[in-house]
Amino acid sequence: MPEYVVSACLAGCHCRYDGEATPDERVLQLIREGKALPLCPEQLGGLPTPRPPFELLDGRAVDCNGNDITPAMLRGVEEAMHLVQLAGCTKAVLKSRSPSCGFGTIYDGTFSGTRITGNGLFADRLHKAGLIVHTEDHWQGE
Repeated sequence: MPEYVVSACLAGCHCRYDGEATPDERVLQLIREGKALPLCPEQLGGLPTPRPPFELLDGRAVDCNGNDITPAMLRGVEEAMHLVQLAGCTKAVLKSRSPSCGFGTIYDGTFSGTRITGNGLFADRLHKAGLIVHTEDHWQGE
């Protein structure tokens, strides 16, 4: 049973908004050891890859073209949470600053690169569900 849920982009999956991946060797090792479940709530919500980037603004997920994609993101978070609960994960290692997975710091919704204190939609749900949440920037590994 995997102990961790991890952002799929950190597992090398090309699921980021730009179609790229940001593999992290520590996360890859967790997966190889069967300790991690990689997920992308954005894809689970039905968003395409690549897709316009989005940020959180007043609690809504808004892409750079001004489209409100909150319903798709909330659907993706629910699907991801279902899988996390089925797998019995208790910890998370997520992509920093992401509007889905960022924990502690995210972008401010203006697409200016300005960072603010806050959590992405998926990270926030995991934290509220009692999981220990880290980003790859602040996780020391096992």
